Amino acid sequence: MNSQGVTPQSEDYARWYNDVVLKADLAEYAPTPGCMIIKPYGYELWEGIQDALNRRFKETGHRNAYFPLLIPMSFIQKEADHVEGFAPQLAVVTHGGGKELEEPLVIRPTSETIIGHSFAQWIHSYQDLPLLINQWANVVRWEMRPRLFLRTREFLWQEGHTAHATEAEAIEETMRILDIYADVAANEAAIPVVKGRKSNQEKFAGAEASYSIEGMMGNKWALQSGTSHHLGQNFAKAFEIKYLSKENKLEYCWTTSWGVSTRMVGAIIMAHGDDKGLRLPPRLAPIQVVIVAIFKNESEKETVLAAVHRLRDLLAAAGVRVHVDAREGMTPGFKFNDWEMRGVPLRMEVGPRDLAQGTVLLSRRDLPGKEGKEPVPVDGLVPVVERRLAEIQAGLLERATQLRDANLHEARSLAELGEIVADGWALVSHCGTAECEAKIQEESKASSRCFPLDLNEEWYPKGKTCAICGKPAQGLAYFARAY
Repeated sequence: MNSQGVTPQSEDYARWYNDVVLKADLAEYAPTPGCMIIKPYGYELWEGIQDALNRRFKETGHRNAYFPLLIPMSFIQKEADHVEGFAPQLAVVTHGGGKELEEPLVIRPTSETIIGHSFAQWIHSYQDLPLLINQWANVVRWEMRPRLFLRTREFLWQEGHTAHATEAEAIEETMRILDIYADVAANEAAIPVVKGRKSNQEKFAGAEASYSIEGMMGNKWALQSGTSHHLGQNFAKAFEIKYLSKENKLEYCWTTSWGVSTRMVGAIIMAHGDDKGLRLPPRLAPIQVVIVAIFKNESEKETVLAAVHRLRDLLAAAGVRVHVDAREGMTPGFKFNDWEMRGVPLRMEVGPRDLAQGTVLLSRRDLPGKEGKEPVPVDGLVPVVERRLAEIQAGLLERATQLRDANLHEARSLAELGEIVADGWALVSHCGTAECEAKIQEESKASSRCFPLDLNEEWYPKGKTCAICGKPAQGLAYFARAY
């Protein structure tokens, strides 16, 4: 372990991840088995993700609503694939008010069913379409191998649900949301992602087609970071979601659903973190600049804090999220390590000597040692801080993109695939069958991530065969070890 008690990534990546989550004060284990308590710093990071998504949702005409946590069991059972897919993960309430319930209630694992019921009441005519609804909520899925942020029995997310007059409009919505997710991942979280279609085995229970954004983490494993589903008319038929068309015909709607969860926080940790802790992208960092006040006595304290508060106000007025660390009884070195652990993009050191020279010392979290330090004149501070934050944001994305692109390789056999996924992602001509995916998983522990859209814009040329089993190929698919 290093001086901060963090296991090095090279020694045990899973333990490193856990150490960082706990020591950076993002979350802690709850007394409820399989659940977590999200602490303020971790929740503020989630709020940044919420804000980035919410802004884009509203710009594209979506409105927020809220639906009950408890769903009648009969609703879940109306769509056959849906109930089969979620049955092992359901948490069910059988008693309430001291009595056994006439009908068990499911704690929502997702809300297609109860929202489908509402849509059937709200939609009557083509003039009611499209209906574009988003919900910010918690859900419960009975995970057996919980990991903080990545897989917990209760987690937070947004789930969008929309209804459309035509299949083409529903597909357009599905892809629009996928693009929004990729945009937030790359331009806010600084994580480059692969957009792709999930195989039939990996798609959402009850969907016609599922699409995902897949990010490469620091240990070369994949993390599904958001999903968008074209539900066809499956839920519309189960819940009688109909509309009267312009031709005065009663038609079933076409629906979609899509979601991003607190798993995105885990993605940010693993895509950018190092052995010192977090490295947060400035656009999402709860604190973009921390000012560490350095003083030895009361006289210095008064002078330094007065200057520090002026600098804080100056940066805050420019829209920078800034925090002052004036804690006493701690060495500057301890404070520096603490803020490095928390991943604050810029640290500003202000002491009597700095003030005498009319400068402050800026330290970048993304660049170690002397390379990331520079004295900056107080008079020109704001534009320098803004430039450095932009450089850090771009640098994190560039570094993550280089890591990903250097570790994508094409496999022509099961043996090659196994070698590649030991330390990267394998792109392979794939039949898409459950049998083939099971064989790959058994041999290499890798799972099907997606058929990447940019490599499968036109379906794979006819006559191509699966590199693993020799059956006709559906297209090129990525396989990787995954969370």
